[in-house]
Amino acid sequence: MFTAATNSDNWITAKRLRAHATILAVCLWSLYVWNLTTPGLRDRGGNLKGTDFLHFYTLGALAAEHRGGDLYDTSAQAALAVERVPQVAGLRYLPLYPPQVSLLFAPLAHLPYAWALAVWWICSAAIYALCILVVWRACPKLRTHGLTVVLLALGFPAFFHLIAWGQTSALALACFTGAFFLLRQKREFLAGLVFGCLIFKPQLGLAAAIVFLSLGAWNLIAGAIVSAVAELFVGVLYYGIAPLRQWVITMQHVRALLPWLEPKPYQTHCLRTFWSMLVPSGEVAFGLYVISAIAVLSMTISIWRRQTKVPLALRYSSLLLATVLIAPHLTVYDLVILAPAFLLTADWLMAEPHSPTHTLGTLLYLVYVLPLLGPFARWTHVQLSVIAMAACVYVLWRISGHSFVSGATAVSAEKECG
Repeated sequence: MFTAATNSDNWITAKRLRAHATILAVCLWSLYVWNLTTPGLRDRGGNLKGTDFLHFYTLGALAAEHRGGDLYDTSAQAALAVERVPQVAGLRYLPLYPPQVSLLFAPLAHLPYAWALAVWWICSAAIYALCILVVWRACPKLRTHGLTVVLLALGFPAFFHLIAWGQTSALALACFTGAFFLLRQKREFLAGLVFGCLIFKPQLGLAAAIVFLSLGAWNLIAGAIVSAVAELFVGVLYYGIAPLRQWVITMQHVRALLPWLEPKPYQTHCLRTFWSMLVPSGEVAFGLYVISAIAVLSMTISIWRRQTKVPLALRYSSLLLATVLIAPHLTVYDLVILAPAFLLTADWLMAEPHSPTHTLGTLLYLVYVLPLLGPFARWTHVQLSVIAMAACVYVLWRISGHSFVSGATAVSAEKECG
C-alpha cells in the first residue's frame, strides 16, 4: 500500500511491491485454505476454525437468551459454548468486551457456528475492502496503482490474522476510516461521534483521547463522550445496569488479567508487551512502557500542533501508529487499523519525491511485513515491528519540523485550514 520509490527508498518500486505482495498473499491464503480443508470445526493443527469468533458467538447466544448476568461469567460461557458447539470442549475466553457488543452478534447466534463464522468472515472482509477503497480513492497519486494496492491489501498480514482469528478489528478500522474523512471535512463533532464508537475496544481510543485533549479539540471530545455513553447505554437498556457495572469492575483489574489475556505475547505488537518481553522485571518493564508511550505521544501531539504545515494525511498516520504503540493490549489482528496510514503516507511520499523522508518508505515496508516475524520473538524477546512503528513516528515528527512547505503539502494544509 506504499507504492512509490523516493530519493532515499529507491529500491521500493511498484513492480517489486506487486511481486512481494503476490507471493505473500498466495502463501498466506493458500496455506490457510489448506489448513481449513478438514471435516468438522477443527483445522489441521487441531485449533478451532475462527478461533476467537467462538467467544463472540457465545456472547451473541447470551444476548439472544437475555442472560446479561452471565456476560462476565467464564464458566457459564464455557458451558454454553459446549452446548452450542460440542467440539469446543475445554476452550475458555476472558470476557472483556462491554455488554452492548453481545447484541451485535445475537443475530448470528441463531445460525450454526460454521455458517455464523462464514457470515462474519464476509462482513469483516467487506468492511476491510470498503475502507481500503475509500481511502485509496482519496489518494490522487495512487490512482494509477490500483492493482498494487489490491495485492498489498490482500497480502497484509494483519488482514490475514483478522480473518484467521475471526476478530472484530474491521469495525475499529471502519471507525478510524470514517473519522479521517470527517476530520478532512472539518466536522469535528461528527468525527468525535465516530471515535467514541471505539468504546467497544477502548484501548484503541486511548491515543486519540490524549492527543485531542492536549489540542483542546473540545467539539471532538464532546462527540466522543456522547457516542461512547450512548453505545454503553444500549447495553443498559437491554440488560439493565448490572452487566455494565461488572464490566467496569473487570476493566479496573485488567492489568492483573493480562497473563490470561495474552497467552502468546509474541502475537502482540505494542510498547507494553515489547518491554515486558525484553525486561524480566515487571515493574521496570511497565516504567519503560510509560516513558516510551509518553515519548510517542509527545511526538504525535507535536506533529498535530503543526497542522498549518503538516497535511492531515501525515498527522492521521502518526495518530494511527501511536494508537497501536501505546495501546495497553494490542494483538496482531488489530494492526489492520494501520491500513489507511500506509495509503495516506505513500500518497504523500509520491507527491513529495524530494522531501527529506529519511527512509520513511522503507520503514513503512517493515511495519507492513515484520508482524510475520512476530513468533520469532519467543526466542529473541525483541518485537521488531514495534521498533519499526516507533521509528516511523520519529521520522514523521522530524519531517513535520522541517521548514519546507512545497507545492502539494502547502495546498493540502491550506485546504485543511480553510
